[in-house]
Amino acid sequence: MDDVDEFSASTVIAWLMYTRETLRRLFYNVRTSPNVNILEICGRQKLETLALAHNSITGVEPNFQRFPCLKSLSLSHVSISALDLSLLLTACPKLESLELVNLEIAMSDAQVTVELSCPTLKSIYVEAISLDKFMLEADSIERLHLRDCALELFELIGIGTLKYFKIDDVSVIHLDIGETIDNLEVVDVSNFTIIWPKFYQMISRSSKLRKLRLWDVAFDDEDEVVDLETIAVCFPRLKHLALSYELRDGVMHYGLQGSSNLENVMVLELGWTVINDLFSHWVEELLKRCPNLRKMIIFGSVSEVKSHEECQILANFTSSIVQLMRKYMNVEVHFEFE
Repeated sequence: MDDVDEFSASTVIAWLMYTRETLRRLFYNVRTSPNVNILEICGRQKLETLALAHNSITGVEPNFQRFPCLKSLSLSHVSISALDLSLLLTACPKLESLELVNLEIAMSDAQVTVELSCPTLKSIYVEAISLDKFMLEADSIERLHLRDCALELFELIGIGTLKYFKIDDVSVIHLDIGETIDNLEVVDVSNFTIIWPKFYQMISRSSKLRKLRLWDVAFDDEDEVVDLETIAVCFPRLKHLALSYELRDGVMHYGLQGSSNLENVMVLELGWTVINDLFSHWVEELLKRCPNLRKMIIFGSVSEVKSHEECQILANFTSSIVQLMRKYMNVEVHFEFE
């Protein structure tokens, strides 16, 4: 009931008390005065999914406020201390999915550090959180997604179960997702500055990689270039490749050196932020390196005001693509512009 600014706390408590013994899923997004202690009311019951928003959590007692059946926990715009967040996970012995969005982490000292441990956790999504240190110990983790965060250090401690890693618009000085990441199948990086040698070293042993997406990625060192040869050799099972084009000082970020083909790539996503005449050449060379390609999606950015030169470049690109695709009649082509 989004049009209601505030509920009566007594009414909400009555609803929860009446339903809590049979309740399996609770989506709680209301403001009350005073604040309702969801943990105290719904703890020790059969709750399996809890999505809590616009609330505050204090003084977690994992022995009393236990959630023995909870598998999915989402906290959005919730005020909680780092200690209470850690204790809350301890109170959920079967937790598999965790979402943390725009949390207000209460500061106990000058440095904000969150240390979480959850042996059953399989998936975590973290958005709009600023911390000095975020450390997660999870031996069953399979999915990790960080979005719109500012972190000095993020460290994942596990035993190599991670399969899906996505990072979008994140500022992080030190990123460590573990040494044993041989099971990675999806790596999706966008709007992010990376130190390529360190990042490459981190994912290079992921021979099972099926999807690699590097989109609007900036390199810490201006001389760094990611070449297709490296991608082809290190990720032989790759089926889906997504790269955004950037030309800087005459050098393409994703160079065309080498001769190894991307034999298993069936879907290719390519995009530009600033187009030039070399883009169509880059697309053509990538098509040659993907002999079994079935689908290609081209993403483009088109501003409202175009000079004659820019219009000509776009027209040349359109003509080039039309001619090029006559050679690749078996490839399905899509265009998406913004």
